[in-house]
Amino acid sequence: KGIDTYARLRDFRKRYYSAHYMNLVVQSRETLDTLQKWVTEIFSHIPNNGLPRPDFSHLINPFDTPEFHKVYKIIPVKEIHSLNLSWALPPQEKNYKVKPLHYISWLIGHEGSGSVLSILRKKFWALALYGGNGETGFEQNSTYSIFSISVTLTDEGLKYFYEVNYYYYSNILLYYPIEFVENICENMHLFEKEDLLTGDQLLIEYNAEIIADALNHLTPEKVNIFLLSPSHEGQCTKKEKWFGTQYCLLDIEPYWSKLWNSDFPLNPDLHLPQENKYIATDFSVKETSIHAPEYPTKIINTREGCLWYKEDNKFDMTTLPFQLMLIHFIFPLTSMVLFDTFVSILSHNLAEPAYEADVAQLEYKVMAKEHGLTIRVKGFNHKLPLLFQLIINNLSELKITPSNFQIITEQLKRSYFNYLIKTDTLAKDIRLSILEHGRWSLIEKYQTLINGISIESLTKFVGAFKSNLWIEGLVQGNFTQNESKEFMNYVSGKLQFRPLIHPCPIQFRVMELPNSHILCKVKSLHVGDANTDVTVYYQTGAKKLKDYTLTELLVMHMEEPCFDFLRTKNTLGYHVYPATRNTSGILGFSVTVTTQATKYNSEYVDKKIEEFFAHFEEKLRNLSEEEFLAQV
Repeated sequence: KGIDTYARLRDFRKRYYSAHYMNLVVQSRETLDTLQKWVTEIFSHIPNNGLPRPDFSHLINPFDTPEFHKVYKIIPVKEIHSLNLSWALPPQEKNYKVKPLHYISWLIGHEGSGSVLSILRKKFWALALYGGNGETGFEQNSTYSIFSISVTLTDEGLKYFYEVNYYYYSNILLYYPIEFVENICENMHLFEKEDLLTGDQLLIEYNAEIIADALNHLTPEKVNIFLLSPSHEGQCTKKEKWFGTQYCLLDIEPYWSKLWNSDFPLNPDLHLPQENKYIATDFSVKETSIHAPEYPTKIINTREGCLWYKEDNKFDMTTLPFQLMLIHFIFPLTSMVLFDTFVSILSHNLAEPAYEADVAQLEYKVMAKEHGLTIRVKGFNHKLPLLFQLIINNLSELKITPSNFQIITEQLKRSYFNYLIKTDTLAKDIRLSILEHGRWSLIEKYQTLINGISIESLTKFVGAFKSNLWIEGLVQGNFTQNESKEFMNYVSGKLQFRPLIHPCPIQFRVMELPNSHILCKVKSLHVGDANTDVTVYYQTGAKKLKDYTLTELLVMHMEEPCFDFLRTKNTLGYHVYPATRNTSGILGFSVTVTTQATKYNSEYVDKKIEEFFAHFEEKLRNLSEEEFLAQV
């Protein structure tokens, strides 16, 4: 179009890159005099154009356009069905003391009993949701604020996306009655002086009128609807000009538009959140012994399993991490896929009843590992046993219906696929498949799931899993030994399992790589994606803790020169990093570069990484004592 991009960029810089528009925050252990000296030396040369600060207040209602309040059908790259509802509100920055969108997002994003998500899950229409404002420059600025609701739909939910909208409007009607210094620096533009440290965190004031005003903008006549699904293939004739995303633009169907704008009755299944039984009220710290062991000790050792215990004699905190592993040896490929399905259904069943625990700052994870099920809970010790018992109860009484079996296998299939089409995660899976003996690759799991599994085989697998187990757990923090033993006793009493015949400890086996150059090249599974992930991995073997620490220190020294050599000087890619690799106890390190195949081939990038190692070796040889101690 004849535009001189460089000249335009220089003009933009002259107008907006000016010292009197900027704030500066510095955090350091150095003295104030030293900091002042550094700041003066480094920043005093920033130009000041003397022009008035830019004012964008005239750009009101930027979304007041015929293209808004429509239904956009979009074909995504990932295998996902997603419904996104968006509203453009007046700018909310001035209301930072009240934070009206925080209240609204918490109510709309509620996942417990009486919530929209609870109803949609029971109908098998949705799996997850997010509602709120990301507080980024795009979603919240001086001209508007965006409020959005994103719902992950099932295949069935996609057919009823208008009905899903209806439930959310019913829900809204129910309510009518870098980082610390970076955040401070940004807050200096927005907040009063006394609120710079806490203004983006605390709900300083409660003002029902401001909250109601924000809520009044979330109406059906102002919504914009985005429906993402691969099933739109063949329907979307338009192309977004920057990324080539296919989409089509439709009017909202008159029936639904009329219904949403009418005085429709509230759904009787919707109600406000109930009292949260997981909120801790006892924050007392247990008395600790003076001579508590430095390392965990085994306090239970039976044929059913063992329990390790570490008393908190250092931090005096009421939070507690507890991890339990239910070991049941799983080797065949089909069994691993059934195991993933089983854990996904357990997580799905826990989502609603455990939501209140999540709100009360209790954390939990249920993970499928190669040798069994890992359960991890963490948080204030007062109500943590309630959360743990909830998980074990759901495990003991696991319900598998044809409907939730279908939606979970569909979702698992998409999760596998979406993981595989990303070059970085595909590279990780391939690396671990090569190194870890007996590990099934995600491609093999995906193919097994595509071929089909039955609900009967899953039910049989779950029964066999729960009936033969060996348990190993670790409790550390604000619990006594007797309280810790109750975790183990509850599992044994609830599951009533038989001990494994040979309860041998888990043996993780890793392939020892030959002392030669090995190349593994895999074509990306995402057709048309130019991203290329190049990882150079060095295996050093089974090492001690000191060796691991030295490797960490090596990688820390490598980070800045790696970035400078491969990204800044050779411009190979934006994503460049070294990393320590601990593969089931076998130590190593790697350097990864994500580049574009349209710009550089993988052989060239590999060559440049080797050049960096030669450059870094020379730098390491000349490392001064001061530089070494700075990282230590």
